[in-house]
Amino acid sequence: MFAVVRLRGELNLRPEIRDTLDMLRIKRLNHCVIVKEDEHYRGMIQKVKDYVAWGRIDNETLAMLLQKRGRQSGNRRLTEQFIKDKGYTSAIDIAKAISSSSAGFKELGIKPVFRLHPARKGLRSTKKTARQGGDLGFRDDIVDLIKRMR
Repeated sequence: MFAVVRLRGELNLRPEIRDTLDMLRIKRLNHCVIVKEDEHYRGMIQKVKDYVAWGRIDNETLAMLLQKRGRQSGNRRLTEQFIKDKGYTSAIDIAKAISSSSAGFKELGIKPVFRLHPARKGLRSTKKTARQGGDLGFRDDIVDLIKRMR
């Protein structure tokens, strides 16, 4: 699974990039979405690579996102009772089910977009890639960025 976090805003955004961000369901700054690792999503991510940071996410971080930022329909928080009603014992079990594709966000009634805070201690640069010393593009440490934005 890939975590895609939008780090740049709307100013001077080309329409085809705006459409791709809408297809990825990342409409605002500091929003995060979890997508599958397939060629369709890779192509969309490659198109918007200058506006997002992305990388592989593990089950523990996905469980942390579900607990702290997960929302069900009606913009209600995920509660222990909601998790038990879906047949799972904890958020880590839901994260494992989502990452193994045995259950999806829509089937569980969970919104796929996580609204995050701005990064603690700030970002290095939103104009350079991670290899150049910035924050955009593919990151091996996307988990660290998400934990700073929790």
